Amino acid sequence: MPKTNFRGNEFSALGLNSAYSSKYTRIWQILRDAGAPDFRHRQIFKAIFQDRITRFSDMVALPKPLRLKLATEFGDEILSLKRVATKESEQAEKTLYALPSGERVEAVSLKFQAGWESFCISSQSGCGFGCTFCATGKLGLLRNMTADEITDQLLDFHFHGRTIDSVSFMGMGEALSNVHTFDALRLMTHPALFALSPRRITVSTIGIVPQMERLASDFPQVNLTLSLHTPFNEQRTEMMPISRKYPIPMLMEALDRHVRETRRKTYIAYVLIRGVNDTRDHAKALAKLINARFQNGRLLHVSLITFNEIASAPGSFARSKNSSARLFQNILLQNNVKTTIRASFGNDIDAACGQLSANYASS
Repeated sequence: MPKTNFRGNEFSALGLNSAYSSKYTRIWQILRDAGAPDFRHRQIFKAIFQDRITRFSDMVALPKPLRLKLATEFGDEILSLKRVATKESEQAEKTLYALPSGERVEAVSLKFQAGWESFCISSQSGCGFGCTFCATGKLGLLRNMTADEITDQLLDFHFHGRTIDSVSFMGMGEALSNVHTFDALRLMTHPALFALSPRRITVSTIGIVPQMERLASDFPQVNLTLSLHTPFNEQRTEMMPISRKYPIPMLMEALDRHVRETRRKTYIAYVLIRGVNDTRDHAKALAKLINARFQNGRLLHVSLITFNEIASAPGSFARSKNSSARLFQNILLQNNVKTTIRASFGNDIDAACGQLSANYASS
């Protein structure tokens, strides 16, 4: 995690949602009310984000009365969630967390051969949008996660010695339907806290148009991925009921506005399901859809993902053949659409795209 740069008065302008106060702003408020000097703030956040100290009682640079006060206010543990279990494979690690209210969520770390790690985090316990190919959607929405709970997934990996290189909101839940996602982004990019570059953060959405526009306005450097999965609106409505409210033409207009405002590459995620959405007709229609975008879609990039077969998906859903995936990609490339087939990690531990369900027993 990058070294933080803390100045004592920064938190008054953090701009968190008025309905929710992060523990970091509360710590700042407690110290300010107590008349503590600014260096106490620096000591606490250095302890958390540089020294990886996980308990207030272990922050020996602080006076004992202050340690006790913080532990009384927040509990001794810095983290608000609890690690319950982990599953590991060669390139992926899936971690199950229990939230304070008892619900469970999962996060995944992915290791790349180049030596860096990407972290896939959750924003909700469950999901209420019911996409037919997604295990999380079968749970229904249990509740939104708070900004602290969202960022504590990263903090837990940090406490376990990991380097937070990049982060994606591609875990459980629809990030743009949770208002606390925007608070979490403020914490993640704040120079005194996680100090992450917004260009190293990706928010994935099924297409909540007003919140896509808010993301472009509030965080223009954060990457956006739209989960599309078919160019045909009737089929998308069957697969993803959200299309009844935000049909494909509306999504494409929102993408155009996003690209115009941010001038940044924007991603389209497309899960390839055998015989369902991986045909030549789908590829040609997708290429036509993208070519009709702003600047002929030059700032759009299609990320092709081979479907991961999960128990909760319809029996007719199966992984596309490698030959079909390559043919689909070639049709896009022949039509000047930028595209890659995403490397598949974590299938053997149910950690791949669409498989998170938080239903396995603790170890």
